[in-house]
Parts: sequence; C-alpha cells; structure tokens
Amino acid sequence: MKPISIAFAATLAALGTPALAQVPAPIPSIAAGHTLLTVTAEGTSTQQPDMALFNAGVTTQGDTASGALAENSRKMTQVIAGLKRAGIADRDIQTSNLNLNPVYAQPKRLPDGSYVEQEQRIVGYQVTNNVSVKQRKLGDYGKVIDALVSAGANQVNGPNFMLAKPEAALDEARAEAMKVARQRAQLYATAAGLRVAGITSISEAGSYAPQPAMYREMKVTAQRADAPPPPVMGGVLENAVNVTVQFELAP
Repeated sequence: MKPISIAFAATLAALGTPALAQVPAPIPSIAAGHTLLTVTAEGTSTQQPDMALFNAGVTTQGDTASGALAENSRKMTQVIAGLKRAGIADRDIQTSNLNLNPVYAQPKRLPDGSYVEQEQRIVGYQVTNNVSVKQRKLGDYGKVIDALVSAGANQVNGPNFMLAKPEAALDEARAEAMKVARQRAQLYATAAGLRVAGITSISEAGSYAPQPAMYREMKVTAQRADAPPPPVMGGVLENAVNVTVQFELAP
C-alpha cells in the first residue's frame, strides 16, 4: 500500500478537539498493491434568502430609574403592537436586550480647555430595550420598518439575511463537493497511470451557510405618511460544504 495525501481546500481547523487531533486516523484496509488517495474538496450552492433577522427597540432617558423604565415600557409596548399590526407573529418577536444605566454629569470645562476634577454625579438614567425580529416576508420588510418608526422605535439594526431551511441548499453543496472530489481523484489516478477502484471513506469536514455582511445600524427618524418605504435588496447567500474522501486506486 502506498498512501497519497492531497489537500485541495482549506478545512476548518476548529472542528477537531486538541485531544482528537493527537490521535491519527486509522488507515483503511485496501488490497495489496493498491494506493490510498485522500482528497479534500469544497462544494457550494447559491440561494436567494427567504428570511431576515433584525433588531428594533427604544432608548429613553429619565430623571429616575423608575421613570425612565416606565417611559421605555410604554413606548416598547407600542413598538411590539406595531410589529404585530405589520404581520409579525408572536413567535418571531423575542426580547434580546434590556439595559438600565446611569447617566453622569459632564465634567466642567474651564476657559483654557482643561476640566475640573469632580466626583461623578448621576443626573439621570437611560433605558434601552430591544427585540429580535424574524421577517419571513422579505417583500414586507420596508413596510415593517415604517410601522416601527410610526410606533416610536428609535433603534433599528439589520437586516441579516438567511435561509429559513438551509438543509436543502447544503445538500446541493454536498453533491457538488462529491462531484469535485471524484473529478480530482480521476485526474490524479490517470496522471499516475492508475484507476479509481472505489471509495473507502467519506467525512464532512464542515458545512456552513454564511450570511452577507449587511447587518448594520439604521438611524431611524419619523417619516412623512407619503414617504416610500426604504428599499431592501436581499442579494444571494452562498452555502458551502467541505468533504474529505479517501479513494482506492488500482493498477
């Protein structure tokens, strides 16, 4: 047996634990005079997103903690009601962040530009409450943002596009990865004057459905009633799978 190992695509180093990485993988049993060829290949598939994830919320300030919290709760109740009126289901709305922080007085600045050292003094409180929202109808995203602004939201972060059910797209990438692995195995077998006799093992080194870097904060302000909703472009998502396949080559 003459092992040949060839790596074609970057594998995900974080997949194996240090303990497992120290144990060499067993070499499959092959016929005498045959050669073992290891190929790592990547397959991809491209799909249009069918769902978006974004955050929306309200930040308020008050002289007291209880006052700031009460005002925030009132406005946040309106925001959640606005989401529901826009067609977002209860199961797609989840509180993601609730913060209550003191607001300190600014240090006194002297005419020469220096500051007077003084003890920090609390002059108020700030409350931030955000919900994570799944937008399942991408065509309505702009309308939902309008509804949020009308309801009093002053923070909107997103969108982050994704697939509601990525498994079908990953299966397509898996099939592509196997196709690439077979083609490369045949190429090396022919170049070595051998033939592909079979496959001894297949392992999936990693699969992922990356999301485009379109997740950014949107500063929202009140809009006119006749203002058009903000345009939203979903683009496409590329799903990738890495496989490692061991082929048995024969004379």
